[in-house]
Amino acid sequence: MSIDTKTAAHVAKLARIRVDEDDLPALADEFNTILGFIEQLQEVDVEGVEPMTGVTPMRLKRRDDVVTDGNQTDKVLSNAPDAREGFFAVPKVVE
Repeated sequence: MSIDTKTAAHVAKLARIRVDEDDLPALADEFNTILGFIEQLQEVDVEGVEPMTGVTPMRLKRRDDVVTDGNQTDKVLSNAPDAREGFFAVPKVVE
């Protein structure tokens, strides 16, 4: 599969990326390079290889899922421009 400048412009538009006309040939070349790498990966025989989440076997650290309030209300509200009764006070925006 090969990407031309028209397809590169279409991909850029779909990604909502503005690309100058002069830069489209370079972008198409980059896309073609990426597609070449993907084609190389598809040639690898992975039959019988189990998927893994990482390259080194590690057990994830776990902690108890305990709900707390953090006991830091004063510290959290110290930077608030306006705090009342332990909460952030904001201007009313809906009538």
